[in-house]
Amino acid sequence: MSVAKHDVTTDDQVIEAVLEVADDLAELARVRRWARTALEEVPGWELDEVIIVLDELVSNALRHGTPPRRVRLLRKTGWLRIEVEDSCVDTACARPPSDTGGRGLALIESCAMLWGQDQRETGKVVWAELTPATPATTSS
Repeated sequence: MSVAKHDVTTDDQVIEAVLEVADDLAELARVRRWARTALEEVPGWELDEVIIVLDELVSNALRHGTPPRRVRLLRKTGWLRIEVEDSCVDTACARPPSDTGGRGLALIESCAMLWGQDQRETGKVVWAELTPATPATTSS
């Protein structure tokens, strides 16, 4: 397990934090703690919403993806991108509402401004982008 966090001081540059994730669902708690620490000094974010999106992306990668797995947080003023990379080439897709499980991607869609995935020869990156105003809890 390795952790790399790179910070810059100007608001117009992207700040990146990266975490390698082991092949164990127990990693979810460690990923949540890491993200809260990485984002704690960022004003204006509804961290609970960010953690929900992160948790769903990582749990999907742990349940349906293959190692190695990596989480990246990319942020700059007013924008956050969560990326979860794994080595499985299968496309992540939302399940129909009639299914009894698999609501993670629907939850991500309701919380994030935008989400998607980038296929690669060696796997995929599933990502979500949020803004401080994105959280569903602030809308009426």
